Amino acid sequence: MNQQPTKTYTVEEAKRKLEAYCAYQDRCHKEVREKLIQMRMIPDAVDAIMYHLLQHKFLDEERFARSFARGKFRHKKWGKNRIKQELKQREIGTYLINKAFTEIPEEEYRNTFDALAQKRFDQLTEKDKYKKRKKLADYLMYRGWPGDWVYEKAKALIP
Repeated sequence: MNQQPTKTYTVEEAKRKLEAYCAYQDRCHKEVREKLIQMRMIPDAVDAIMYHLLQHKFLDEERFARSFARGKFRHKKWGKNRIKQELKQREIGTYLINKAFTEIPEEEYRNTFDALAQKRFDQLTEKDKYKKRKKLADYLMYRGWPGDWVYEKAKALIP
């Protein structure tokens, strides 16, 4: 068993590496902490580096939550339920989640839902209308759209 020695970092090296990591894209505290632990930093060093990143604006939970919500909505067409679930997994608080939702205009949210539902409906080849309705509803629910909207739209598209 020939094992590679794991790289060790000084606090300064780790700071520079994490600055680049955070500058590349917004990160949440949990991701950064996990990265530092993966780099085998001791708890005191982790705290010092986290503090440094916060002081120098490399880390900002609100900025992360806002860009995460904006990105997942615009690019992946996720609904608010899915975005909220994913942010909670990243240990983002309810207050910041609600602030992040201000990045999604209500009219654009509804229009995106309608367009996504129509696009998925057009892709479905299922002949049985009940199975087709279920497939459409499952798809939209998985993406985190409101249940009442989903069932209303499924019934409207597949009478």
